[in-house]
Amino acid sequence: MNHLLTCMGEILIDFLPIEEHGTTLGFRMHPGGAPFNVAVGLARLGMPVAFLSKMADDFFGRYLRRYLEQQGVRPDFVLLEQRGLTTLAFVAIEGGEPVYTFYNNGTADTLMQIDEFPSAVFAETRILHCVGSVSLLGGSTPQAVIATAERLKGQALISFDPNIRANMAHDEAQYRALVGQMMGLADLVKVSAADLAWLMPGQTDAQIASAILGRGVSLLVITQGRHGVTAFAPNPGGPPVQLHVPAFPITVADTVGAGDAFSSGLLAALAERNIITATALYQLPIAELEQALRFASAVAAITTTRAGSNPPTRAEVEQFLAG
Repeated sequence: MNHLLTCMGEILIDFLPIEEHGTTLGFRMHPGGAPFNVAVGLARLGMPVAFLSKMADDFFGRYLRRYLEQQGVRPDFVLLEQRGLTTLAFVAIEGGEPVYTFYNNGTADTLMQIDEFPSAVFAETRILHCVGSVSLLGGSTPQAVIATAERLKGQALISFDPNIRANMAHDEAQYRALVGQMMGLADLVKVSAADLAWLMPGQTDAQIASAILGRGVSLLVITQGRHGVTAFAPNPGGPPVQLHVPAFPITVADTVGAGDAFSSGLLAALAERNIITATALYQLPIAELEQALRFASAVAAITTTRAGSNPPTRAEVEQFLAG
């Protein structure tokens, strides 16, 4: 079945560094934003996907809308905002990891309001993917994200990636509270080990899994870079069920967008298995979950072999897995 996946949140321009001998000489413009990257990744995998956000009527906004359409992402859930400009993010690589600087004060994607969304958002969406990152930091967008998840809870699968941007939070306590609120609404939580170190410091994976699954989450997936991915599922009366899938042996060129690519692969694999409710996710057999995680890991692995957030097509993933 062709279930519509809707990705909600920020849309921005990433300025990636042009380097020579370790010195940044300039920046190259790329479309970006975690939920935007996930939407593009889903489209490249052949999935029906829409993007829900607000976009500025400036040069960058018009460029992003054209890019969405070229990639096969439905743009009809994207609202035009005249009051704000496009969010900009400058990315530097430090110690092999991306470090972000955002310019997003009063930008278009921070001004979302649920009462402005088309009714089709709620009539058609079968999987909603939300990302914490910039979307929970300020403006009216945090409440719009939470309200949308609340409204779709029970009729669509709710997926959430905290994608923490702690250095941008003006009020850390409020940011933590919003992330916690979204976790409580989610059926699927995908989170990096690095984000967990900030969210729940000093706790073991087992303790983290028990706490998050105890909120009603049906599946917790922890991405661990070169160490692979570990998933936890509820087990009434006992410790959470645990499944580890090792990373593929590859040469990494760039980790930007790897987590988003993983989310694209996992959501595509779940949608193809008709997993569009919390109950269906809870009942997913371990063997099928392992296949879905392996597919998602392949999508992420391919993305890390090239510069920027550049997720693969379905054909590329199938060729990679055929090995």
